Amino acid sequence: MKVAIIGGTGDQGFGLALRFVQAGLDVIIGSRDIKKAENTVNIIKNMIKGDEMQIQGMTNEEAAEEGDLLILTVPLQAQVVSLRSIKDHSEGKILVDATVPLETCLGGKPNRYVDLWEGSAAERSAEILKDKDVKIVSAFNNISSASLINIKEEVKCDCLISGDHEDAKKEVMKLAEKIPGVRSIDCGPLENARIIEKITPLLINLNIRNRIKLAGIRITGL
Repeated sequence: MKVAIIGGTGDQGFGLALRFVQAGLDVIIGSRDIKKAENTVNIIKNMIKGDEMQIQGMTNEEAAEEGDLLILTVPLQAQVVSLRSIKDHSEGKILVDATVPLETCLGGKPNRYVDLWEGSAAERSAEILKDKDVKIVSAFNNISSASLINIKEEVKCDCLISGDHEDAKKEVMKLAEKIPGVRSIDCGPLENARIIEKITPLLINLNIRNRIKLAGIRITGL
């Protein structure tokens, strides 16, 4: 399975790409700027040595066309334009939305949530791609990029996953658990992304208050 990361040159996309390449997966870094995508690929190759490494850089449109499973890792202000750019290349695929609506998109604070008309960023993706039979799954919202990039350590955070397609959720849950230390938690239908996305600004606030970067969340009792 080829995993295409749309907007993969940002911290979250970069961290996920690192972890998936480390796990031996075939990864595509997508970007609006092909040079940025290729530079990110070179950085990952320098961080993870191996002759069997499968990673390449493409434009977002090319990545969406080539990938079997797509992961959207762009800031909120780039979500709509990114989705529209890949819409015609995403027919029938799984798209994982890791977007978190933070006030930084409006020049505000990173630990404040922005309420969306659709209810959540993931539901906005579902609305934009509704005529393309794309299976939207919300995941990776609460795992910090710093934890992902720190590839010498396990990630101490559960991956909270929601979606309306059970088969798609199962695929994403298996993918998330390729990351050492991550446990996937099925959190029900896509509308629960409204709750999951709001956990991220809380974790950012904890990072700021405690002068750390690796705050995560674990669900107990399961």
